[in-house]
Amino acid sequence: MANKKPVTVVSWKIAQLERETADGFVFTAHYTVDANDGTYNAGAYGSVGFQRPENLIPFADLTEDQVIGWTKEAIGGDEKVAEIEAALQAQLDEQRTPSKAPGLPWGK
Repeated sequence: MANKKPVTVVSWKIAQLERETADGFVFTAHYTVDANDGTYNAGAYGSVGFQRPENLIPFADLTEDQVIGWTKEAIGGDEKVAEIEAALQAQLDEQRTPSKAPGLPWGK
């Protein structure tokens, strides 16, 4: 039976929002992206700024899924999201099967 490659679960989270107190306009989101294959973990962190929209959604009405969508769009859409997730997958692959290792070929 061949070894199956573990399934990687990638999760995007909003770590913090920065907003204007006068009207609740969110101008920056700080986000994390975590990848886990059940054994190994890899992660990334970033911040992205937003342009003021024509119609503000009240700060109290924002959802994490909504802000994650804005964040993904602001960082470059599907192409950039795929790059980030591929880089995390490469980190997991390197942890699983290292391409480099320290050591000496003689004695202990």
